[in-house]
Amino acid sequence: MAFDKEVEERLESIGLPFNRYGIDPYGISREHLAWFYSTIKPLYRHYFKVQVEGMENVPKAGRALLIGNHSGGIPLDAAMVVASLFFDHDPPRHAHGMVEYFAQKWPFISPLFSRLGHVTGLPEHADRFLRDERIVLAFPEGARGTGKLFRDRYRLVRFGTGFARLAMRTKSPVIPFAFVGGEEAVPTVMHAKRLAKLLGAPYLPITPYLLPIPLPVPCKVVFGQPMYLEGDGSEPDDVIALQVAAVREQIEELMRVGLTGRDMPFPFSNDMPNHLR
Repeated sequence: MAFDKEVEERLESIGLPFNRYGIDPYGISREHLAWFYSTIKPLYRHYFKVQVEGMENVPKAGRALLIGNHSGGIPLDAAMVVASLFFDHDPPRHAHGMVEYFAQKWPFISPLFSRLGHVTGLPEHADRFLRDERIVLAFPEGARGTGKLFRDRYRLVRFGTGFARLAMRTKSPVIPFAFVGGEEAVPTVMHAKRLAKLLGAPYLPITPYLLPIPLPVPCKVVFGQPMYLEGDGSEPDDVIALQVAAVREQIEELMRVGLTGRDMPFPFSNDMPNHLR
């Protein structure tokens, strides 16, 4: 099967140790990656016209933990961030996404994610990737983030703390990032809870035009400078909470940067830091 020429060329320098069958030690398939990146390229380049700032903050080699805001009803942001590292990072890098538990129960989806290197968001999975000098992509807001309604756009909800302990335990730099545009691309106005329950999902986004089909809204990814969290991950919860708050604050600042110059102003909320009000 013929795939996009640029994708084929970039896969040659992606740095994954494929064997003669095109499979790496984690079961990632070179053919599946070629299909995925060839499919997503038109969306990344032309439909969402993704712009990237701060890519120089993502290391050219070695481990890193990408942590950002989650939004948009569906994991559009994850797909675009993964694509940005492949198409706009030199050399191209492949990010391993940490997937919500419910998605791994869907037929066909779980095997596909595995072939693309995206696994259930368990600490031991992320730990293995990081210790193998790879990049891990995670969203501390979880499904709460993508489930936000349009009226709550660009307002971060509660962060999980596991990523901070993971970064400290593996001595991995945290690269904070903001994804801007997902809120407008899939403007969720309500959730179809009963239908979601039948599908085994926490929610099913309903848009003003009913279906959760993304609109062709220009998007942007803004990567911040690496953050090195001190400690070994065994610290008390209150110490970890301070580290998490520091990362969250950086993401809020990057969101503000990404929203600058866009038609929609930053929707400041009462619980945001004073310097952002």
